[in-house]
Amino acid sequence: MLKRLYNFIFVFCIMFASLATASPLHMAVSTDDLPAAQRLLTSPSGRSLREERDEIGRTPLLLATELNRVNIARALIDAGADVNATDAKQDSPYLLAGAEGRLEILKMSLAHGADLASTNRYGGTALIPAAERGHVEVVRTLITAGVKVDHINHLGWTALLEAILLSDGGAAHQEIVRLLIAAGADVNLPDKEGTTPLQHAVHRGYAPIATLLRKNGAR
Repeated sequence: MLKRLYNFIFVFCIMFASLATASPLHMAVSTDDLPAAQRLLTSPSGRSLREERDEIGRTPLLLATELNRVNIARALIDAGADVNATDAKQDSPYLLAGAEGRLEILKMSLAHGADLASTNRYGGTALIPAAERGHVEVVRTLITAGVKVDHINHLGWTALLEAILLSDGGAAHQEIVRLLIAAGADVNLPDKEGTTPLQHAVHRGYAPIATLLRKNGAR
């Protein structure tokens, strides 16, 4: 119940902020009005509208990704919207789709030129927050796409480290650890303090993850 309430408040706040200084296309995204969005995209000003920014630098596609407006996101991408355009927080539709678990939008972004090496404000690729937040299918998709599994962010953490350090050690994160190891993640790559993934897993009492790591050469 609390999670549903939080999600409602989150979406409402995004919609309110976007409506305050909205372009017509941002407005269509906020109200989930696909026909209006399609009319605008095919209008003479469609090319400029699709990359117009709101007051915090979001394009209509980035807003559609935040709100998980899959059909409008598809229309925007098909019309040529930039999946790598960043806002003031260094989020792009591609990066945000990975972080928020927007699998359908992520797949569309990957099919339309997503920059796999791009990073968020923490210096992390799309894979790192996806691993942290337990988005198993997103992690699988990004690995298949070729995102570097051992990329280190500004905090000194890889996707494997975040899947341990910032997780509950449950089934989703255990599967993510399996996927990362299978993709060649270095199980002994430590954080800035020299603490390894295995040491973090043991310290947190994540026995299944510790077992997985040991079976794959972790020390």
